[in-house]
Amino acid sequence: MAQRLTPLEIMTKLISFPTVSRDSNLPLVDWVQGYLRDHGITSHRWPDPDQPHKAALYAHVGPWEEGAIVLSGHTDVVPVDGQPWDTDPFLVTEKDGKYFGRGTCDMKGFDALAIWALVEAHYADVKRPLQLALSFDEEVGCTGAPPMIKAMQGVLPKGSAVIVGEPSMMQAVTGHKGGFGYDTHMVGFEVHSSIMHTGVNAIMEAAPLIDWANKRNAENRLARPSDIAAVFDPPWTTCHVGMIQGGTAHNITAKDCRFMMDFRVVPGEEARTWRDAYLRQVREAETQMQKVHPEARIEVSENFAVPALVPEKEGEAEALVRTLTGDNASHVVSYGTEAGQFQEAGYSAVICGPGDIAQAHQPNEFISIAQFDSGQTFMKRLVSRLAA
Repeated sequence: MAQRLTPLEIMTKLISFPTVSRDSNLPLVDWVQGYLRDHGITSHRWPDPDQPHKAALYAHVGPWEEGAIVLSGHTDVVPVDGQPWDTDPFLVTEKDGKYFGRGTCDMKGFDALAIWALVEAHYADVKRPLQLALSFDEEVGCTGAPPMIKAMQGVLPKGSAVIVGEPSMMQAVTGHKGGFGYDTHMVGFEVHSSIMHTGVNAIMEAAPLIDWANKRNAENRLARPSDIAAVFDPPWTTCHVGMIQGGTAHNITAKDCRFMMDFRVVPGEEARTWRDAYLRQVREAETQMQKVHPEARIEVSENFAVPALVPEKEGEAEALVRTLTGDNASHVVSYGTEAGQFQEAGYSAVICGPGDIAQAHQPNEFISIAQFDSGQTFMKRLVSRLAA
């Protein structure tokens, strides 16, 4: 019989694969698929036709019927470039009651627990099915999950409740903001800065658009939030620019300026409303630029779009997690996850995973041993419930 690895052994193996979003995740997918095969579990992969070096993986154990519980995680991690790590980020290091390594918290710790639970459920001959869904490119805008969700429904019986294992300290998170971002490329017209009025400075033309975001944030902060928005921190939709690039010299009007306008939309507000508002500002700015020079323009393209996770009334996923954890408090988060994408596809969805989101993306990322053990206890209870 093939060796049944512990969750720690599985996590150690997963973290040894440096699956930064810009790179391939296929070695990890190959290993997981082989490990499941060794235990008699058939898994399926969805290769990205636009990125042949990436693939999603999904599997099903138990009765071949609809209604499975789905354990959902992503395989990619953020870069470690420039971060001051004290240990090898791709080697799990135990120290001071913690497991250090890139992805221990976000979210290969949960992935390992989910793989372990799938194997345990297989041997427990569960009466209700359990599924595993491992995506890619979550860290660059949750772009890998939607095609995976669509593909797995054509191969596996459709599940009914999804547990997305983002770090939540094993609490039931039932709502999060939606998000989308527009790559914005301001194209100006270069002249010497002494005659700047005859040119179009892409950086200076970008400034009013960015200030538009500042004004919207100020207005939203002062407005009275709706009941559903009031539980979020902050309880309003945010507009944000985190990076900007442009210009060639201090004495030349900038030909190019690039930035991404990022929106985090509270449930109850329409992302479309914010898209339309921003694109209206873009077109108005472009009109003014072209009055100076007709070659000036603004190019925009949607970089990512993640739907909100809306709290469900009597949601199956929430009820299950509360039963297994004993957590009856209300929790929502402002970051986005793949849970909203599963919910949009007709699944009941909740977020529950080990670890603290404050550790995500940080140098010396870690998950406490206590949290990892709590995650394993959760999985044991889940398997027992499915086998009952």
